[in-house]
Amino acid sequence: MIKPVILWTDALLFLLTALVVVFIFYARRKPHIRRPWQRIFQGRIAMSSVVILLAFIVIGLLDSLHYRVALEANDAASETHYAIEVLSALDVLTGTLRTREEKSYSAPFATHLYIKENVDLPDGGQARIYPRLEYGGRHLGDGLDDKAADIARRTGLSLLQAVLAGALLSLLLALALARRHGCSSKDMLQRIFTRRTDIPWHIMLLTLTLLLAVIFLVINLASVYHVLGTDKVGKDVLYLSLKSIRTGLLIGTLTTLVMLPFAIFMGIMAGYARGWIDDVVQYIYTTLNSIPGVLLIAAAILMLQVYIANHPELFETTLERSDIRLLFLCIILGITSWTGLCRLLRGESLKLRESEYIQAAVSFGVSHSRIMTRHILPNVMHIVLITVVLDFSGLVLAEAVLSYVGVGVDPTMNSWGNMINGARLEMAREPVVWWSLLSAFLFMFTLVLAANLFSDAVRDAFDPRTVVQRGGK
Repeated sequence: MIKPVILWTDALLFLLTALVVVFIFYARRKPHIRRPWQRIFQGRIAMSSVVILLAFIVIGLLDSLHYRVALEANDAASETHYAIEVLSALDVLTGTLRTREEKSYSAPFATHLYIKENVDLPDGGQARIYPRLEYGGRHLGDGLDDKAADIARRTGLSLLQAVLAGALLSLLLALALARRHGCSSKDMLQRIFTRRTDIPWHIMLLTLTLLLAVIFLVINLASVYHVLGTDKVGKDVLYLSLKSIRTGLLIGTLTTLVMLPFAIFMGIMAGYARGWIDDVVQYIYTTLNSIPGVLLIAAAILMLQVYIANHPELFETTLERSDIRLLFLCIILGITSWTGLCRLLRGESLKLRESEYIQAAVSFGVSHSRIMTRHILPNVMHIVLITVVLDFSGLVLAEAVLSYVGVGVDPTMNSWGNMINGARLEMAREPVVWWSLLSAFLFMFTLVLAANLFSDAVRDAFDPRTVVQRGGK
């Protein structure tokens, strides 16, 4: 028996996902919205980056389905009690990665601890050796010489599984497209792999196959090895990196959700109304820009920590306390980061206000609110979309920096920033523990690179200057 746990960030994340799904169905019926998105997905790099981003999003959504397990009830107890630990659907899918903890550090694919320990010998003496891991490579028994062959065999199996899965996906895609275009599946397969389709489906299939190869490789190897090693307390670094994906996505998306209403409303209002309203809006965002962002975030987080410490009864679990801090961090980042977009929208609204169709609407007595919502807002949405996509990667990196200086997410929450902060001391020890930093870097680099490549495609598709140049050519 389980008890669902809905955190504030979970609810907002699924609300944002629902809004994106609604927008997709809405955009499909509007040709002027659908055309730019079609141009995005016609790019090879954009298609490949979308597949990678979707993989991160799926992991983040799975990690947002939280629940608590019921404890074993005594015969005399009529009330069901639940465990304090909050789990997620990702914990179920990762299997024993969460529970397979060693004593301390171990390197990737190691079978022994990274640090020597004193052990008692059968003859009563002592020796300083590298103890055998409890879980890593335990299936090898005493045949440690077979480790390289075992890894190679599991790698080959993973590649074979990925190729078979990729072939199956290719067949399913060909069947679906053949039904839509009224041709045979064989014909459609030839069109896909000879690059005779508007959308580069072959790039999507290739990226998916490579992604499946990584997934199968992790599944086959992580079940018996610590693929990315373990940290100071023996936790699997791969598991910590996967759990950190949700934090990075929340920082990038929820901050945007907080920022957009301020930036859009105040930017359009300042540019269209002008006068004293413009002066007030400029004063507000100029004042906010004058305040050091890190100091404002640090002050807000410290005040929240005092509130949480004085009201422990409001939070049943440690995760709920960490979650409210994460939500508060997203709010503070949103409040401090809306000024740049607001300034851009103000300038664009000032220009649009003098256009002929706006002047005609004013002459015909159209209300100001209707002009702003029906004429100005749709014509500045390309700026909003480009800015939001470009700012996503910056916000992900901001979380790492803030956690490194101690004013980011809660130290008990899994995040790449906390992993980097913990690796700071590990890099100064001898021997150097390098895999925690490398793991956080690889995951963060992959997400930020995919987001940046996708943002370039969005900018090229929605920027009117780029569209005009492309049309002229």
